[in-house]
Amino acid sequence: MHGKDVISKHLLKRLAADMARILLALDIDEVDVVETQHQRIEERRADLVVKARAGDERFLLHIEIQNHNEAVMPWRMLRYRTDIRLAHPLLPIRQYLLYIGKKPLTMADGIDETELRYRYRMIDMRGVDAETLLRQDTPEALVIAILADFNGQPERLMVRRILRRLTEITADNQAAFREYLLMLEVLSSNRDLQELIQQEEAMISQVKYSDLPSYGLGVQQTEADILLKQLELKFGAVNDAVREHIQNSDAETLLVYLLRILSAETLDEVLRQNRKKP
Repeated sequence: MHGKDVISKHLLKRLAADMARILLALDIDEVDVVETQHQRIEERRADLVVKARAGDERFLLHIEIQNHNEAVMPWRMLRYRTDIRLAHPLLPIRQYLLYIGKKPLTMADGIDETELRYRYRMIDMRGVDAETLLRQDTPEALVIAILADFNGQPERLMVRRILRRLTEITADNQAAFREYLLMLEVLSSNRDLQELIQQEEAMISQVKYSDLPSYGLGVQQTEADILLKQLELKFGAVNDAVREHIQNSDAETLLVYLLRILSAETLDEVLRQNRKKP
């Protein structure tokens, strides 16, 4: 999980606990981050390893995030397990692999060889619907939605919806919003969406969703208001014809405009070829 070294142990513990509860159905009461760096020929780290407690049971929880199929993945997981076991010989280990790749999952969930039987659990995130997570009213579910199946929806649109919902749920608690945003950025590195998240966060930092006329009315209405606000911030007041055109545009057209506004220098560059000329 790229970038985890630069975030706090507090956030790593939150990530582990939230993913365990939402994705793994583990009711964890307590977690503590475990250092997993070991030197051999090359440096390597397991993605996320924590000491966990569920009721009276204590164990080590290892969560690995994988974005493509690797035939040698079972051997990597076994190597992680032996490293963890040597460092912590007294606690049982639970290992999970979260697969977030676009191609069908083809990796084995263990090793079957003479005198060697080894298993770990795999969760194919392509089977976890992002919409289901987006409908929940917990910021943890929204953050984890970045790993789920977007069902063909444009990445920018899904990132924007996640950020919008985070803004709504955290309300005026900027500290909480920034914390969940950091979690989102950490997880998004597995899908190479960090830059997209930063662009969208910069956009919403200029627009407060609760101040928009369409707040709470639906995605398309809100997207139109966001676009109009962004156009006014960048190019000044827009005329009634432009406003009417944008309010009547479909979601796909609005997304095109929102993408163009990032680099456009004039209003015409944003609306070119889509707006009917009088």
